[in-house]
Amino acid sequence: MTALRLAFLLMALCAVAAWQITVIPESLMQMTVGPVLAPAAIVGALSLVAALYGVSAWRGRQVDVSQATGQEPLPGANTRLLSLLAGGAAFILLVIPLGFVLPATLCGMLIARAFDAPLNAKSALICGLIAAVFWIVFARLLGVGLGPALPWWI
Repeated sequence: MTALRLAFLLMALCAVAAWQITVIPESLMQMTVGPVLAPAAIVGALSLVAALYGVSAWRGRQVDVSQATGQEPLPGANTRLLSLLAGGAAFILLVIPLGFVLPATLCGMLIARAFDAPLNAKSALICGLIAAVFWIVFARLLGVGLGPALPWWI
């Protein structure tokens, strides 16, 4: 992918983000700063950076270093990418039938596998503890509706 194509892709993503900001519902409370301000400021800044990158790429000042010698992907890059995508897909597909903790544990293990961590009991224990702590903090302490921790635990 050339730098100019990347710039167009970034500007297209910024356009989608700007469109998504327009569909954020207005708050029912009268407040000075509404729910649109922070996302609009971030998307505006990112759009400016993408436009500046596009101008720089159009002028030929952006170099695609990935095509240089010695910049080839490491062996197993496809396996790592598939592991990363499988982690996200596993969480999305399993969170409703299995609750939050088990899919989040599996997702964490597959993402760790994408970074060359082994799939073993230690990885499962660490990811399970992280998922459980996140569920306790967000679902119990902060009241975010994440659903049950486990399917048999209401």
